[in-house]
Amino acid sequence: QVQLVESGGGLVQPGGSLRLSCTSSASILTIVNMGWYRQSPGKERELVASVRRLATTNYAGSVKGRFTISRDVARNTVYLQMNNLKPEDTAVYYCNADLGIGGQSWGQGTQVTVSS
Repeated sequence: QVQLVESGGGLVQPGGSLRLSCTSSASILTIVNMGWYRQSPGKERELVASVRRLATTNYAGSVKGRFTISRDVARNTVYLQMNNLKPEDTAVYYCNADLGIGGQSWGQGTQVTVSS
């Protein structure tokens, strides 16, 4: 299994920015797809953004134009840059690694709170 360690959450005012980091214990080039999901109370976990092994990206409609997923292969780290944050972005954010036939791994989650 792959271990994922997240960091970067916190409290920010509406319109502010945060950057989340997710560092993998394995080379991210061996991982089929890495993504950021989020879950707020009473709601299902939803995909926010993902980046595939060949670097193609995918975003939820609600974050397009505001969030950017990127990766640093040398550091085995995936980032989620979040700009123009809104109160509805408040959630626990989880990093996910899709290993293909090897299953999936999840990070421990990091809280993002957008509030004035």
